[in-house]
Amino acid sequence: MDNLIALVDLNDKVVGFDDKLEVHRKGLLHRAFSIIIFNTKGELLLQRRAMDKYHSAGLWTNTCCSHLPKGFEMEQFVHQRLIEEMGFDCQLSFVKTFHYRIDFRDGMIENELDHVYVGSFDSSPNPNPSEVSDWRWINWNELLEDIKAKPESYTYWFKFMLENHRDVFNKSF
Repeated sequence: MDNLIALVDLNDKVVGFDDKLEVHRKGLLHRAFSIIIFNTKGELLLQRRAMDKYHSAGLWTNTCCSHLPKGFEMEQFVHQRLIEEMGFDCQLSFVKTFHYRIDFRDGMIENELDHVYVGSFDSSPNPNPSEVSDWRWINWNELLEDIKAKPESYTYWFKFMLENHRDVFNKSF
């Protein structure tokens, strides 16, 4: 059990730690984060999750997302994880926290308090292939058209953010 992540209550108070895979099997409420990166043209940086992820493999999603491991503070770890997944760092601003739950067909359950951060970056990322199989910059209208045409190509939490928390995409830099 060396992959311990923070379990929380609905007020985001840490109530314990458990193995990441077990947390998703049991559907325990846990702390997570999503990073949304824009360039100065207003395009959003998407990543396609690696094919060997334990759920949502090969799906397009926001720039970076993960869970808070034991022993780390959120403000520190979001930068570390952005570097580990996408190969760059930038200034990040906290926007909001929201709760969602989804039961996947494979038996995994996401039950997260998701902390959303946004940032700006104007170059090409250097993603870690064990985390990310592809990436692209996309403008807002193209994104909405693509999700409408191929909703199964996108992660649940990303679509949930777009449908229920669109304000996180209205950040200006």
